[in-house]
Amino acid sequence: SAEAAAMASGMAPGAGAGGAEGATMKVVAAVDASEESLHALSWALDNVVRPHPGASVVVVHVQHHADHFAYPVAGHGIASGLQYVPPTAVDSVRKTHEENSRRVVSAALDVCRQKQASATAAVVEGDAKEAICRAVEDMHADLLVLGSRGLGMIKRALLGSVSDYLVHHASCPVLIVKPPNKAHHK
Repeated sequence: SAEAAAMASGMAPGAGAGGAEGATMKVVAAVDASEESLHALSWALDNVVRPHPGASVVVVHVQHHADHFAYPVAGHGIASGLQYVPPTAVDSVRKTHEENSRRVVSAALDVCRQKQASATAAVVEGDAKEAICRAVEDMHADLLVLGSRGLGMIKRALLGSVSDYLVHHASCPVLIVKPPNKAHHK
């Protein structure tokens, strides 16, 4: 969204101009509630951001829309089909999503503070694949960092892989960081 892009468009506090042309690297790290995403952020801070002192970091979290008014319901006869969900229930779901987003972003920013890296955060709404694509484009990201959950071939084929989609559709290079137990050690 334009609001998320505006929130994250400036350089991180304390970031100076880097490179011969004064350009800075903008690293966008997509995070969710998984340990894998926080590991990817931590790895990127150590291996990408630290060697580039002028780099800015934006932590992006995708929050699902909570404005659906009808949900499929299993049942027999009249009870089956679509069920209307009153606005109060939608508001409750929206508040829960916002609370979860705050927790995820807070955990990610804590990782940045522990690594002594300045970062800004943005929460965007929608389908993770499309929302992250829009965010990196709107933010003019130089690099997108993601964690890999390591789904097996069958799950990846059935569910689709967010990282696979982003590798093919993001407007910048994508770095996928494997979980520590799956990474090859030197």
